[in-house]
Amino acid sequence: MLLCIINTKHVTDGEWSRNHREHADVEPTVWAKSPEVSVFLFIRDNMGGLIMKELQLKYGCNPNQASARVYMKDGSELPFTVLNGRPGYINLLDALNSYQLVKELKEATKLPAAASFKHVSPAGAAVANEMSDTLKRIYWVDDLELSPLATAYACARGADRMSSYGDFVALSDVCDVPTATLLKREVSDGVIAPGYTAEALAILKTKKKGNYCVLQINPDYVPQVSETKEVFGVTFEQDRNNVKITTDLFNEIPTQNKNMTAAAKRDLMIALITLKYTQSNSVCYVKDGMTIGVGAGQQSRVHCTRLAGNKADVWWLRQNPKVLALPFRDDVRRPNRDNAIDVYISDDYEDVLADGVWQDLFTEQPAPLTREEKKAWIAQLHGVALGSDAFFPFGDNIERAHRSGVDFIAQAGGSIRDDNVIETCDKYGITMAMTHVRLFHH
Repeated sequence: MLLCIINTKHVTDGEWSRNHREHADVEPTVWAKSPEVSVFLFIRDNMGGLIMKELQLKYGCNPNQASARVYMKDGSELPFTVLNGRPGYINLLDALNSYQLVKELKEATKLPAAASFKHVSPAGAAVANEMSDTLKRIYWVDDLELSPLATAYACARGADRMSSYGDFVALSDVCDVPTATLLKREVSDGVIAPGYTAEALAILKTKKKGNYCVLQINPDYVPQVSETKEVFGVTFEQDRNNVKITTDLFNEIPTQNKNMTAAAKRDLMIALITLKYTQSNSVCYVKDGMTIGVGAGQQSRVHCTRLAGNKADVWWLRQNPKVLALPFRDDVRRPNRDNAIDVYISDDYEDVLADGVWQDLFTEQPAPLTREEKKAWIAQLHGVALGSDAFFPFGDNIERAHRSGVDFIAQAGGSIRDDNVIETCDKYGITMAMTHVRLFHH
């Protein structure tokens, strides 16, 4: 049951409705009863309005962690409002991390930005940029009219549609109708944005049988300079990572090739800002204003580079003519098509092409995409920017990055083998900047 507390007085549903009408500046449907959210704690502000102070959740990361809530340690107002649905513990972790990412992308590029988060790391992030007809097809949006913000989300989700399934979405700008329309038909847990048009909010409230999580963040909120967390009963405190990612970080270029285009600088900023909110170790590949491969949370940096590079290869292979021409049955839904494509371009392609299997997906049996065809297609990928959240210890990272079309790199530098990393870049004509900024995130 929803319990509202105002100045420690328990308020009945009828009293809340009356107080809500008199003092709240949101619709009556905003604070809805929910089995996921048991208590909202309110106080009155100096103007007699209502301020949300605390949100108690059904449970924490797991159902056995029964006591869970979010609140401000200094007793101030929470910086977000629940407009619809049932935010969970992990939902809120994703929401608050992802919004920081898109806010910084917007500030850095002056373009609308979007992010697709899963388990406290981005599956993808992007800024508004012109999309090719091919990208519209592989992102399943060629039938939609897209606004700049909707374009950013289509690209953020399209970067890795397998990982984005069931994502939490962050938007830098007020959510408009085209973006809400796109969100409505994707499998997603929720969205956070600085605002929503009335029509966009109405669309989102119909999603997931009315249970889609919609959060509105206060865009003027500024957190405290220091932050704390507890591990095993021990409190850790540190300054927030407020480092600004700008093109000035790319001024030191020790490689022979020093050509750094404006587009490359934009993409490297996107990579580094994305990494700032990605579980470390992490590496990010970016092209044309969108991430195309994020390698997160690996103990070995070269494993990050391989993981993100493999995702970038998949992104590019999805644009191969044979993949675009796959004869899907009309009744195969988008998520199932994404799964089938992912398997088709892998070494396990027989799992979707074998007799008795392909008939469930295709109108006729497709020819496999051979290893030679894949290698030749990937060799055509160029202009990719790569960021790393710390230095590359060996040149093997550069060798792997080169195979996925990387021409520009930004990394901290400072390894005892920097000379080997630089030599490997020079071997392939790669432009590499040393930022001297580490971006670990835990």
